Formats: sequence, C-alpha cells, structure tokens
Amino acid sequence: MSDREQLLSFGFPEDRVTWALKSTGNRGLQAALDFLVENEDKPVPSDLGAVTEQKPPASAAAGTGDADDDDAAALQAALGMSMGITGAAEGSTGGEGGSSGGNVQSIKCSICGKIFRDTALANFHAEKSGHDQFEESTEEIKPLTEEEKKERLAELRQRALEKKAVKSVQEAEEAKANEKIRRKAGQDRLEAVEQMKVKELEREAAKKRQEKIDDAKAKAAIKAQIEADKRERAEKAAREKALREGRDYVPGQSSTPTPAATSQPAASASTVKGSEYKDTRLQIRLSAGGAPLITTLPSDSPLSAVAEFVAGQSLAYNVDTVSFTMQFPRKTFTQADMKKSLRDLGLTPSAVLIAS
Repeated sequence: MSDREQLLSFGFPEDRVTWALKSTGNRGLQAALDFLVENEDKPVPSDLGAVTEQKPPASAAAGTGDADDDDAAALQAALGMSMGITGAAEGSTGGEGGSSGGNVQSIKCSICGKIFRDTALANFHAEKSGHDQFEESTEEIKPLTEEEKKERLAELRQRALEKKAVKSVQEAEEAKANEKIRRKAGQDRLEAVEQMKVKELEREAAKKRQEKIDDAKAKAAIKAQIEADKRERAEKAAREKALREGRDYVPGQSSTPTPAATSQPAASASTVKGSEYKDTRLQIRLSAGGAPLITTLPSDSPLSAVAEFVAGQSLAYNVDTVSFTMQFPRKTFTQADMKKSLRDLGLTPSAVLIAS
C-alpha cells in the first residue's frame, strides 16, 4: 500500500494528502503525517500544481533520531505493510554470524538490538542511525490488532501534536527575542537622536552666549568712542574759549566759572603759566583716518618723540616723514622743529595736532 493510500485510509481528504506529499517531497509517511497535523487548521492551496517541496529546517533535521525510527516503524507495523521477510541476503548488510536454523521471522540490528519486520524498515533504520550490521532473527514480531493499530496511530498523532506545540513554543520564544532585539535597536536609535538634539541645543546656546558677549563688547566700544568724542569736543570748545579770552587752557577745567570763582579777582584765577607745566597732554588726529591718539609726554620732550609715538601706533606713518600741523593758532611744524621741545613750541600744557 502506498503512502497516499495509507493516508487516505486514515480518513484524510484527498486534496490534503496531495498537498502533504508534495510539500514533504514524498519523504515518507511520518513526514506527511506530521505535515497534515501541523497544518490541519490551514486551508488547502487552490493551485496544488504550484506547490513545491518545503525543506525541513536544520534544527528539525538535527533533532531526528531513534524516536523517528520508532515512529516510522510503528506506522509500518500499524498498517501491516509487510507480513513476511524478503531474502535473507538483502536484510543482512554487514552482519556476522546470522541464525543458522529455524524460520527467519525478522531482521535484527546487531548494534542496538532493534528488531524489524522487513528489509525496508531495516534500511530505513540504517539510513537514520548509521548502523550497518544486521542479522536474521527467528524472533517473531506479532502483528498488531486493529485496536492496537488505532491506539498506536493515536499515539503517533499525539506525538505530532506535541512536536507542533514544542515548535510553537520555540517560534514564540524566537519572536519574543527578535522583538526584544528590535525594541533595543529602536531605543538605541532614539537615544542617539536625543543625544544629537542635546548637543545641537548646547551648540546653539553657546553660539547665542557668544553673540551676546560680542554685542556687549561692540556696544561698550561704541559707547566709549562716543564718550571720547564728547570729551574731545568739550576740550576743543574750552580751548577755543580760553584762546578767545586770552588765558591759558588747563585740561579738565570747567569752562563755566563757579560763583566763588567769579567773585575773586581774575589775577588769582591761575598762578601757573602754561610754559611751566612739567607734562604736556597731546591729542593727535590722524589724516589717514581712525580714532584720535592721546598721550602725555614730558614738556621737555622733542617733537620727534611725538613722531615716534604716532609711528608706533599706526603703520600708515613713518617716524622720518610724518609732519604735524596745529589749527589754533594755525601753524605747520618743519623738520627743524622736530628737535625743539614741546615747551619751546608752545604746546604746553596741552595741544591738538594733526599728523599727516
């Protein structure tokens, strides 16, 4: 009886039997039965001609052993496939010293001691276990009754269901592990994104802080320039007023006399002449542009000292070629004046020069 006929005798529909045999590549009755039990809840494909063999997973193949041999042998016995022994020479593939007398009732594996009804079962055992020594045996394998066949078949079905349950548990564990790995990868990605966001925010905050510092410095510089310009204009106005009034200008002195000062005689307003100041304060405006230069030098210093100061502050001027002029009173200083002191040139106690 073929595998198809045996499965049909179990009561399986013909289309499911065809599906199972094609999917298992006709690897045997046990494989087809396992497939039918595992897929009993699935619908049969509409196009059975397109069904191809499904290779068993490596883990399933590695787990087969004597239990599968027992299952296959039990199936064969349950179905009563072979009722006699075919050829002693075929059954003995490597045995030593088989039975010499009596009727041969079975074939025995000399390595593990298992008894098989015919050479087909013995060959199946040899392929599965690798055993290659068999001998003829007079031990008779009693045929199973119909009730025993049903019980054995039910047991095989139960084993197939247990295999299916174990496989489901393994698949659930693998799915759980894969989900854990996927979640871990997702969390790692989220953490990396959050770290990137934090670093970006830190960079933006640092940039804004630096911009505020730069703005504050720029505003302070502008404010300082404005204050310097105010002082310069105030000094200029005070100096011009002093020249108009015919008196010496003292830097820092208010141009508006206090009530106490107005009540005193003009002769007591200042007892020190301008030429007697030890230091001379100079404001030097640059014809090349830029903020005015302010310095204080001893009154006995030559005008060349002022030229050295200007050349040291601005690369646009050379100590040997720079020249100075004064607007109030208007005067242009020559190279001969460079050796004269600031006192002799009338620049004490303060003056405004234009460098060109």
